[in-house]
Amino acid sequence: MSFRGLGAAAAGAVVVALMLCPDGPALAHTSQRAFVLLLPTGYYMTAGALAVGATFLLLAFMPKGISDRIAKARLRLFSVAPPTPVPTSLLAFLFLAFLVAVGIWGNRDPLENPLPLTIWTLWWIVFTILTAVFGNLWVYLNPWSGPARLLLAALGRSSAAPPLTYPKRLGFAPAILLFLAFALFEQVDIAPADPERLAIAVAAYWLVNFGAVLLFGEKAWFRYGEPFGIFFRFVSRLSPLVWEPDAGQTGRRRLSLAMPGAALLDRPPLPLSGTVFVLLTLTLETFDGLSDTFWWMGVNDINPLEFPGRSAVVWINTVGLLASWAVLTAAYVATVGLGWLIAGRPGSLAALLGSLVFSIMPIALAFHFSHYLTVVLVDLQYAYAAASDPLGTGANLLGLQDFRVTTSFLNTHEGTKAIWNAQTAGIVVGHILGILLAHEIACRLIGDYRAAVVSQAPLALVMVAYTLFGLWLLSTPVAG
Repeated sequence: MSFRGLGAAAAGAVVVALMLCPDGPALAHTSQRAFVLLLPTGYYMTAGALAVGATFLLLAFMPKGISDRIAKARLRLFSVAPPTPVPTSLLAFLFLAFLVAVGIWGNRDPLENPLPLTIWTLWWIVFTILTAVFGNLWVYLNPWSGPARLLLAALGRSSAAPPLTYPKRLGFAPAILLFLAFALFEQVDIAPADPERLAIAVAAYWLVNFGAVLLFGEKAWFRYGEPFGIFFRFVSRLSPLVWEPDAGQTGRRRLSLAMPGAALLDRPPLPLSGTVFVLLTLTLETFDGLSDTFWWMGVNDINPLEFPGRSAVVWINTVGLLASWAVLTAAYVATVGLGWLIAGRPGSLAALLGSLVFSIMPIALAFHFSHYLTVVLVDLQYAYAAASDPLGTGANLLGLQDFRVTTSFLNTHEGTKAIWNAQTAGIVVGHILGILLAHEIACRLIGDYRAAVVSQAPLALVMVAYTLFGLWLLSTPVAG
């Protein structure tokens, strides 16, 4: 089998496993419900778009070098020798194995079984946000490093080269295929929160990546193949906590406070496959919100007040997700290409495409935070309750006999306004940071300050439009 075939087979194995999973309750995010926002959102949308546009203008007329000095500023905290990830990775693997077992043999209710609540809420939503705050925790909590190193040590191959060398010409292709399989499962599968169905999918995903780690080596596979290792690595570079080599102290790394996203600025340009991967992550965050809107359902002749269930929108959402990815990719390439042309074709367009895509990461994170905020506020309560009875045996380990999950904060003006303000702030701040990163990346890559500013005008307009779109997604009626 060719190396390209191995990548396709890996994603195919996950997809086949998902298709073979037994049917279950048709739930996506475990606590979604129909929601219509009754606030004067037009003012918020206008103000948010103006704030993003004003950021671009401020940077355009700011004296040269100020943004660079801000990006390079560091407040040094301390230095440490990085610990080995083996113990924490082994614990993560054992915890994952426990969750898979509970998913198969435990409570059938997704709101009471720890597996769906852990995967969809604590890991996919909350862990992503924690990564953006504290840095790359996935290095220590991934469930493959520990088991793989333990197995290789038992076989006496700890220092041996992996059986296969990862072909660099594939780039991020395996990660794209695996993340697309994840996106389709999350968006399209009829019951992604069904415990048994999810357990089989998680086990299949773990096995595919464990095999790839053994074949290609941990370093190469986590760099190019395992999508969440890549995703969390990019997200972690938005953190204000920056780990850098400590000069003069071999093997130690220094922790500093810096501008959020500063760690993305000196990264080499991504190849085309890496650019496409980043745009796929933004597509998932965006389409996850779009697919719940009354507008999307109306376009597809579905009455949102009589939603027939996910089985009725499998092919609609499959086509919608893929089309959104294609449109977003084409729009990004066209926008950056237009900026490059009007700036006088400075430098390499390929390098510009592969570098400016890092400015998309804060926008993807902003959509992630804002879209899932209400889900987290409810599902964290369910997760707390599930922790008290993880096996579904009626145990009450945490003494929660009087605990009740509440959604009352969604039914008051004060609660709704506070949530909307937080969501709006997330979208606007994410786009402002995206504008700032794009400006600084262009200045460093192009060199000529005026040409760099001119090249960013089309991308800035698109970011303003995407701000309006993101706020519209939050304010438009949805059903789930």
